[in-house]
Amino acid sequence: MSTGEKVKAEMERVAGRAVKKAAHAMGKETLAAKGAALEARGNARRLKEKGKDALS
Repeated sequence: MSTGEKVKAEMERVAGRAVKKAAHAMGKETLAAKGAALEARGNARRLKEKGKDALS
């Protein structure tokens, strides 16, 4: 897995988690859902890259 993709995936996960938690604290459920989606996208990207590494 390229280092750039690792960093991008991890940043999406961390940013999504932060947005989700902050939005829940403020009662903004729509924004919390967007944060959860961003976190899920980061998780998916990380798993995709791990799969690529396993095949290499």
